Amino acid sequence: MRRGSKKARRRFSLRTWLALSFMLFSFIAAAVLFLELIFFAPLYYTFKIRETRHMTETLMDTYGSEDYADRIRTQAFSNQVCVTVTDARGRVLYSEDVMGGNCLLHGWRNYLYPLLSELEASESGNITLSVFDEQLGMETLVVGSVIGDAAEPDGYILCNTIIEPIGTTVSLLKRVTLGIALVLLVVGLVIAMILSDRLSRPIIRITQSAGRMAQGDYTTVFQGGGYREADELARTLSYAEHEIARVDTMQRDLIANVSHDLRTPLTMLKAYAEMIRDLSGDNPVKRAAHLQVIIEETDRLTMLVTDILDLSKLENGSQKLETQEVGVRAWLTDIIGRYKGISEQMGYHISFTPDEERMITCDPGKLERVVCNLINNAINYTGEDKCVYVSQINTEDGVRIEVRDTGAGIEEDKLGKIFDKYYRSENHRRETVGTGLGLSIVKAILKLHGFRYGVRSKLGEGSVFWFEAR
Repeated sequence: MRRGSKKARRRFSLRTWLALSFMLFSFIAAAVLFLELIFFAPLYYTFKIRETRHMTETLMDTYGSEDYADRIRTQAFSNQVCVTVTDARGRVLYSEDVMGGNCLLHGWRNYLYPLLSELEASESGNITLSVFDEQLGMETLVVGSVIGDAAEPDGYILCNTIIEPIGTTVSLLKRVTLGIALVLLVVGLVIAMILSDRLSRPIIRITQSAGRMAQGDYTTVFQGGGYREADELARTLSYAEHEIARVDTMQRDLIANVSHDLRTPLTMLKAYAEMIRDLSGDNPVKRAAHLQVIIEETDRLTMLVTDILDLSKLENGSQKLETQEVGVRAWLTDIIGRYKGISEQMGYHISFTPDEERMITCDPGKLERVVCNLINNAINYTGEDKCVYVSQINTEDGVRIEVRDTGAGIEEDKLGKIFDKYYRSENHRRETVGTGLGLSIVKAILKLHGFRYGVRSKLGEGSVFWFEAR
């Protein structure tokens, strides 16, 4: 049941949700208007009483001042309230009529004294009355207060004002509000349809394009449009598509290269094993030669698998650096000294140009592999003179290490690919030894250290691979 309910909720599209949201907003807006009308009359009465009471208190606080009559006149006309102030015996001291004798405090009806009697009888010293004025035909408000102490008053103040006939006004407002609510609902529905279509259309297009990309079509064009977020999403997905296509191509190349590199030694292993079985099993010399080939091909397989595993660990971050302080000059001298045997046996000349001793912080084991891979790469690609040059160049903030060969060089348009997996330059003069992952391992180790690296080359003049340690 839960799964079914979740699926049912997911059936609503973005367009439907937006349309429903705008319609709900319209309903809420109409409801708020009606609620205001319902509470309009009580709020109006409360406000009118509070306003008149505040005016009464203001006149009480200034009672006896020299400009008291002016204050009464100002308050009466600004608030449209009739005011009468009497002494303790009920004699009128100040009076202001804003209704032309039609209020309860002025004119022939003489409601003044009955109201004073109610004020005198009040325990709190204040009265607030709603009195229907038959002459005016409407409700009026009477607010009164005792001036001074209620037991021994200095006088009395009475205020009378009309309470506007809001019943008809509220009825009219209800009709107007109903019309406004209907207009809001119609306009909200139209806006909801337009905006929901405008907002959802780019998402629908992008979703369709993403579906084609998920099926392996990496030529899909992601189009945003309509608003900035959709454009940014389209650009992000276009970039992701480019990266996925690149990774997919690299994966295919990796599988093809690994398959090729594995097939060759496996074929050799099988062939020589069959030769031992069928031909040289009883011939110690041939058997030893064939076994040597099997051992060499096994070593080649081991080296390939080791490089693949090491590169995978370096790229996924599972290998951590074990850093320490290293003196570059002595460290490079030791590494290059180990190549003395290959130099004497195969005729290579590996020369080292040191600088002053400089300390760097690195993982010496991993960085040694970088230097050895660069030297091995230079041996594979150097010229007929079989010379490889290693240089230590001290800089302001570290050490620059360069490995130069005298080979045919690398085309400028191929320099950006030289550190990719299995990429090999075609400009080598002898059989290349290695797995094709050496420079990729170099790149991964240097990136793990945060060291800058690169290559410069010119056709016919050889190549220089470098990195900067610090």
